[in-house]
Amino acid sequence: MIHGMPRRMPPHILPEDSATLPAKIEIQLLPLQLQRLQPIHDTAMKIHFPKQKTLRTICAACCCMAFATMTAQNHPGLLRETDEHFFTTHEARRIGDQVLLYQRCTGGWPKNIDMCRTLSQEEKEKVREEKQRRDDSTIDNGATIQQMTYMARLYRATGDARYRDAFRKGAAYLLEGQYENGGWPQFWPVNHGYQTHITYNDNAMVNVMRMLRGIAEAQAPFDKDLADDRLRTQAGEAFQKGIRCILATQIRTEGGGLAVWCQQHDEHTLKPAAARAYELPAYCPVESAALLELLMSLPCPDEDVKEAVHQGMAWMDAHKIEGKRVERLRDAEGRKIDTRLVADSLAQPIWARFYDLEHGEPYVCGRDGIPRRHLEEIEPERRNGYSWYSNRPAALFPLYKEWAKKHGETPANGN
Repeated sequence: MIHGMPRRMPPHILPEDSATLPAKIEIQLLPLQLQRLQPIHDTAMKIHFPKQKTLRTICAACCCMAFATMTAQNHPGLLRETDEHFFTTHEARRIGDQVLLYQRCTGGWPKNIDMCRTLSQEEKEKVREEKQRRDDSTIDNGATIQQMTYMARLYRATGDARYRDAFRKGAAYLLEGQYENGGWPQFWPVNHGYQTHITYNDNAMVNVMRMLRGIAEAQAPFDKDLADDRLRTQAGEAFQKGIRCILATQIRTEGGGLAVWCQQHDEHTLKPAAARAYELPAYCPVESAALLELLMSLPCPDEDVKEAVHQGMAWMDAHKIEGKRVERLRDAEGRKIDTRLVADSLAQPIWARFYDLEHGEPYVCGRDGIPRRHLEEIEPERRNGYSWYSNRPAALFPLYKEWAKKHGETPANGN
């Protein structure tokens, strides 16, 4: 039972989505800054810049310098680069060589490290010293998947076998980590606590499965000779096992119907499982949205898949929250000081991060592990530092509408 919670409880917040704001601001200001460049007259230095050709050269140079600055400030994003021309550059290879350096003996990579930042020789030696670690390879926060994708693109552009071999070691790591039931843990081969659970949180398992399907079907950038026939066959088989795991872990309600999924499931019982103190066993629409999208992408869904999608989308439709929007308060320096929910009849639907398993009601939770009804009842650090609500499931409904037409059932409307 949730502390202070009646049978029905109201929604709370929508997750913040401002990670790219600084880069956007810089890009928008740059043209204005260049417009202000005028011929310069300096009495002391006697310098004069002509108005035409030289000014254009200066502007071009400023653009290059500004781009270089923004690139340096946004290094981690380069691992997600898709521009084919970029991978022919020296910078791409420099980053690629550092990514190779960070690859562990397991074949996987650790998380939350800027592997694009230029390392000193001393720093490189420290990375080499950690290469034999077996306790920090993970698929959490996009780790291993991002690095493997980068290796694939770089090999495509350069033909350097080192990048292909690193990719294949990464693929072997993914295949070795899969449980017999088809799921993947968050960390392996050495893990502990909730790291052993089948992990849907942050789309960890979905990311793995998308890559494996790309390998199996030779989709770019995983095409050509990046993988051999044996690896492509193994990847296809692992993908199918993963689908069976997704179907097996979909939560059933007390009435016997299918609902959605938890962020993580016990690797033995397949039941919803806890992770951090504020991440209790629950219905979790955000991670479930990615799982449903993956199931809807299957070209020939069987009856089990159809049932999972139809009932999962019906649950999403029944648990959407309307007439509310999130308001975030910031101080004069732009720092977030509070988050609250306000009424708004024009607001688009949102979904809670967590719904309790007993009544299907949304809740929030602090680091004390006690679920509560109101956002203001948990500490500011968690209230403002976690994405408690999201509109992510809304994007499913147009996809589902088209999907349902093919499979003979009236779709959930999502309105």
